[in-house]
Amino acid sequence: MLTDDERVTIRDVAARAGVSATTVSRVIKGDYPVAQATRTRVLRAMRDLDYVLNVHARALSGASTKMVAFVLDDVTGPSFAYVAKGVEQQATAEGRLCMVCTTHGDPARELAVVEAMREQRADAVILVGGGSLDDTYRERMSHFAHALDKAGSRLVLCGRPPLGDDVPTTVVEYDNEGGAYAMTSHLLSQGHRRIALLGASSPTDRSTTKVDRERGFVRAHESFGVPYDPDLVIPGGFGRGDGYEGTRRLIALGARFTAVFAATDMVAIGVLAALREAGLRVPDDVSLAGYDDIPFAADLEPGLTTVHIPTEELGRTAVRLALNRDERQHVVLGTHIVVRNSVRPPRRES
Repeated sequence: MLTDDERVTIRDVAARAGVSATTVSRVIKGDYPVAQATRTRVLRAMRDLDYVLNVHARALSGASTKMVAFVLDDVTGPSFAYVAKGVEQQATAEGRLCMVCTTHGDPARELAVVEAMREQRADAVILVGGGSLDDTYRERMSHFAHALDKAGSRLVLCGRPPLGDDVPTTVVEYDNEGGAYAMTSHLLSQGHRRIALLGASSPTDRSTTKVDRERGFVRAHESFGVPYDPDLVIPGGFGRGDGYEGTRRLIALGARFTAVFAATDMVAIGVLAALREAGLRVPDDVSLAGYDDIPFAADLEPGLTTVHIPTEELGRTAVRLALNRDERQHVVLGTHIVVRNSVRPPRRES
């Protein structure tokens, strides 16, 4: 491996191509017209010498990295994967590379990743999924939004609400609360009066996504004039194991419910497994609804009634708006219910 002293420099490339170091710099930046034949010689010299761009030097020169950063909790989440697909497709169409960074749900790590991408001068830093409602977190993220904007970059909030009117961000969200309201209303209209919500927020996990879905759940009950049972609102994560353990806990406590609204489809899959283990059938004994409409929700048995999120469109729109500032910078995409076979009216009041 080459040491710092042995690394190929712009001057080495210039000597190999028979041009000035300034010409090489112009070819790298792409911000000044260079004759095609000259450009070809420079690129060939860079390839022959295996030249690697010094990122720090490029940052000092004010050039961007022609890259967008995609920051999410977990790459294994199906809905995140489809947002990532949209981001990557649009980034490629815009001539950018796409870097994927994971935070494992840690707000401190997310802040550190954003800071690192600012130092790398990414054209856009796209945060996906629920953000923290903690004041300190929001203050720090607002600071980074201003810093990115000053550097010619952009902080993009994808699937989460704005940080404030005076914070320079691109916001691409969906009607998160409205989707939960619509699904809860669907369950109530089917005659369900004791509905469990799995995947709610907790005092130590005030995720914007969880809070909005819980808010929609509560608002639907209020609209129907039906009180909800707080004991049926179970905090937890968005994974299969959270749905499985939460349902087992409800059953062990002897909780009475005729329907479960799972905060994600992955939670719903865990709920389905726990119900079957307990000898309960969906939808004959318990109705089940999810949120996200991940691709295999339709292939479950029974097919899962769920809330559809336009995941790929979220990703594409996030990149397009961030790189084209003349467009509106706050877009709210719609959600809708997909009715399948996992919900039916309850057999009797419980």
